Amino acid sequence: MALGDAEGTRHRPRELRSGFVEAGSLRLHHTFGGRGGPPVVFVHGLGSSGYIEWRFNLQSVAGFRRVLAPDLPGFGRSEKRSVRYGIPLFARTLEGYLRALRLRPPVLVGASLGGRVVMELAIRRPELVEKVVLVNSLGLGRPNLRIAYPLLTLPRVGEAMMGLLRSGLQRSPGSSIRRLARRYMGGDLERTMDDAYLADLRELHEAEGYHQAYLATVRSLTRPGSLLQGPPLVARLRKTGLPVLLIWGADDQLFPLEHAERAHRDLPGSRLAVIEGAGHTPQAERPDEFNRILRSFLTG
Repeated sequence: MALGDAEGTRHRPRELRSGFVEAGSLRLHHTFGGRGGPPVVFVHGLGSSGYIEWRFNLQSVAGFRRVLAPDLPGFGRSEKRSVRYGIPLFARTLEGYLRALRLRPPVLVGASLGGRVVMELAIRRPELVEKVVLVNSLGLGRPNLRIAYPLLTLPRVGEAMMGLLRSGLQRSPGSSIRRLARRYMGGDLERTMDDAYLADLRELHEAEGYHQAYLATVRSLTRPGSLLQGPPLVARLRKTGLPVLLIWGADDQLFPLEHAERAHRDLPGSRLAVIEGAGHTPQAERPDEFNRILRSFLTG
């Protein structure tokens, strides 16, 4: 059941609203608006939310399509229950979300971890999907992990690091946060990590259960069978026959452009759009170009 006008709903410009949806046994927060179809469902990456990840894109697409951006379980303002976080849970929950809203097959747009979730659902239930858009997506090759990510998988060490991160967000100026983040993500972060973004990020880190969900998700990706490597996953996606668009920031330090180029070669009929001057988050770093590319794919 969708609770689009529930208590606590926040109204946003151009008729974007937020509310809650019961997706299976979990209560999800989502941002939604616009009209027209097929609908477009935006899936965020690790440590983010629908309203944070797609803040420069939803209004643009809502001008001609129905848009929806759920917060995955454990993230944003969605429920943060003690569950087995990871790709299988996120994909099942996304399927439950589509069914709860009785959506016709949507275009699924996923960034980073969200791209991996989108691929999982598209592979398992291709009849529920119209098209797939992967934005600097996890799952197409081995990421260039810096030391921070492996340390997060260690018991107690990861918890201590998340506590330090929360403290750093509270005490550090935005310029220092952007300088540190640039080392891991690349690209122009002056726009993507503005004061409004950092305020949302601080709220996220203050939420009870968020750190546990984040660490459980990171640790789940190191388990055998998590399918992080590219070729097997791409081969499964190819069998679905779904139209695929890859949008990639050319300067991504986490998932290099070669991941997208290889997937593009292995997915006949797919499209690849490279956004120069952008790193891991082209949807926020170069939103005008990103929105033009996405619109062309949606209406083509």
